[in-house]
Amino acid sequence: MLYISSIQFPSDDAESEYIWKNIKRTAYNTYYPFRTLAINGVEQIDFEPITILYGGNGSGKSTALNVLAEKISAKRDSAFNNTNFYPAYLSMCYVDMRAVKPSEIRIITSDDVFDYMLNIRNLNEDIDEKREEVFAEYLDVKYSKFQMKSIADYDHLKKVNKSRSKTQSAYTRSQLMGNIRELSNGESAFMYFTEKIGEKSLYILDEPENSLSPKRQIELASFIQEAVRFYGCQIIMSTHSPFLLALREAKIYNLDENPAAVRKWTELENVRTYYDFFNSHKNAFLTANK
Repeated sequence: MLYISSIQFPSDDAESEYIWKNIKRTAYNTYYPFRTLAINGVEQIDFEPITILYGGNGSGKSTALNVLAEKISAKRDSAFNNTNFYPAYLSMCYVDMRAVKPSEIRIITSDDVFDYMLNIRNLNEDIDEKREEVFAEYLDVKYSKFQMKSIADYDHLKKVNKSRSKTQSAYTRSQLMGNIRELSNGESAFMYFTEKIGEKSLYILDEPENSLSPKRQIELASFIQEAVRFYGCQIIMSTHSPFLLALREAKIYNLDENPAAVRKWTELENVRTYYDFFNSHKNAFLTANK
């Protein structure tokens, strides 16, 4: 599904003219987001159902995603580097939206995922404190001489019977149902994407592979593919992950080139580095399987 067809950024000449006419006489250390995309040859991006921005630090891929997110009023959870020049820059950008409107437009960044993981960690710390309380409760109810005197004592009686039929660890787990400690950081990060990405929506993902193991990156790639193919989503993202770059029919812009160019995932330097490394160690893999 296509909800957005393209975005045009101001050219280098247009940026220079604006800066000279409007803000050159004032001393600034930076004009960000001016002097970021145009000087790297990024003036227009045409979108497909899956569009990927690839490039190293300073190539402008995160800037392009944030500018797009602001231009189309995407929901976001975390703050970003929103300078005083953003409104002027956005006024010089042009977006081609399709007639069909998405149910939701959202940008998901690494900060969002890290905050989510931190919240889970805090919940786990609370669970640790609660677990100590349950340990004490287990010993108290198991070895107390309890007699039921009224219906009001029924809940306590159930705890007594449960404690006498279970080990301390089994009793604690049963009292702390919903304990999320079983989830690793990678599992928590993956769960964040599955919770946030819904149907018939437009999502902007900034390096979603962060905090994900290779196995989880493969699972995320499969999840994104299904979200686009079966659930009417459009995905625009930046990534270095070969597992995400290899998404079927993804349109990939290499922002390391000037001007930025559309490339196959197998042509990208990052992917070629992986290929050359594993190819040079091919014999080690072959002998390991014997």
